[in-house]
Amino acid sequence: MQDIQALVISLAGSDARQQKVRSELEQTSLPWRFLDAVRGTSLKDNPKEYKPEKVKRLLGFELTPNELGCFLSHKKAWQECVDKNIATIVFEDDFFLLPHFEKTVHFLMTECKGWSAVRLQGLSEVPQEKIQAGEEINLVRNIGDAVGATAYLIKPEAAQILLDASTDIYEPLDHFLEHYQKHHLEFLAINPYPVDITGAQTTIADRPGRLPIRGLAKLKRSVSRALDRWLSKNPWFPS
Repeated sequence: MQDIQALVISLAGSDARQQKVRSELEQTSLPWRFLDAVRGTSLKDNPKEYKPEKVKRLLGFELTPNELGCFLSHKKAWQECVDKNIATIVFEDDFFLLPHFEKTVHFLMTECKGWSAVRLQGLSEVPQEKIQAGEEINLVRNIGDAVGATAYLIKPEAAQILLDASTDIYEPLDHFLEHYQKHHLEFLAINPYPVDITGAQTTIADRPGRLPIRGLAKLKRSVSRALDRWLSKNPWFPS
């Protein structure tokens, strides 16, 4: 395949996961390579994009080190997409390719127009609106948040939009990708998804006790967001 690359975000030393990636991608004609992930637990200081007190006030909780590392890793991938000026599939290293994967990529790159970012995997089933029909594959618009960031295809202009919108990091990466009110980038999707994560194990395993924000804490968060919308020229959670 030409005019496309794939970057697989993976922590150094993840030998078993990387071997599984090789077994998946070496069966394709896709140019790909590993991109060293940021290990959040090894960060000595918070990056300039992350302000924990403000995050806790507006989100209701702080991001975990692994969530922060995940976001920074994807930012590295977006920057490489921009620098190389080439359409890029961004993978996390916990995926399985389904038989129609290459057909899907060919469909997107040769038959579809009008997209900047396309989700190739999702965690939640949501209603979908068909945008363009192909042979057994459809370009669709998700009606709702499918979330998940294991695999998506972006063009350089979309990667730049995400970089510009993430000068502050304040929510998990998969939620940020769905945050249209912030970055105004529409992620379309493919039906059926060509990438699966069934049976894969996540490396973001440090948030098991996180509960939904309720009661007084939720009220305080709502007030803080309202003030941020009123006082900030670039609010984190615009209406």
